[in-house]
Amino acid sequence: MAEITAALVMELRAKSGVGMMDCKKALQETDGDINAAIDWLRAKGLSKAAKKADRVAAEGLVAVASKEVGAGEIGAAIEFNSETDFVARNELFQNAAKSFAQLGLDHATIEGLHGAELEAGKTVQDEVTSMIATIGENMQLRRAARLSVDEGVVASYVHNAVAPGLGRIGVLVALHGGGDKTALRELGRKIAMHVAATAPLSLNTDDLDPAAIEKERQVLTEKAKEEGRPENMIDKIVSGQIAKFQKDVVLTKQPFVMNPDVTIEQLVADTGKELGAPGLHLAGFVRLALGEGVEKVEGPDFASEVASMMGGN
Repeated sequence: MAEITAALVMELRAKSGVGMMDCKKALQETDGDINAAIDWLRAKGLSKAAKKADRVAAEGLVAVASKEVGAGEIGAAIEFNSETDFVARNELFQNAAKSFAQLGLDHATIEGLHGAELEAGKTVQDEVTSMIATIGENMQLRRAARLSVDEGVVASYVHNAVAPGLGRIGVLVALHGGGDKTALRELGRKIAMHVAATAPLSLNTDDLDPAAIEKERQVLTEKAKEEGRPENMIDKIVSGQIAKFQKDVVLTKQPFVMNPDVTIEQLVADTGKELGAPGLHLAGFVRLALGEGVEKVEGPDFASEVASMMGGN
């Protein structure tokens, strides 16, 4: 019997869109023959998912979850995509998103989450593939993120929530330090709401992507030239604008939306003093917006496709 290697299983998975365990079984049943394995999967009705894989899945849900671990907490956020909002309102889809977020508490990467077991012998990816075949839409567990603190809280906020912990934008905010957890969680939730509204690019100035700064510098330089600014003044003008840009997109430097007289950094410091926790600080944040970065294809959507098919019968 041919050796069923991990590379062979991955190749079949890429070609069929079927879960790892089913791919491995198909290869075992067909002595490692890729083409025969694809036929085997088709015969079992498992490769239906592959037919949906080229459809754009930009709808769906973002889900968040958290749990206490000793004096600290762990928070997770996932993006689970579907083709239509109609499917995202389905209870089966929503329950799956919740369970994936819960599993995300123990898996730091999207790859790890795909391979996580929902039940004996069935991974998260297997479940997604099964749902595609059952519901008839392309679906993708696209992104996952996790934050943790050994002391403090990981607060969350969901914007446009359709159910507790489920919505179109999910935010996690990690606050590291001592103090009353109820008060810390309330502060974290307010900051998470701020993050949902402002979409900062980084936590601190030093964390800001140099490529983002350079891109902004190029845009501002070109703009200054178009405005006819003196050549010898352009660098100074742009440097000042870059400093303002950094304050606009760096979370700790942003004015708090609920009280613009203080920055987020000052808000945390002031709260830390009030709670007797002067070391309180923002340890990180995550913001997942549904469909962010997905290139939507112009043309009939899935619902329109179904409607036209029904009209033709």
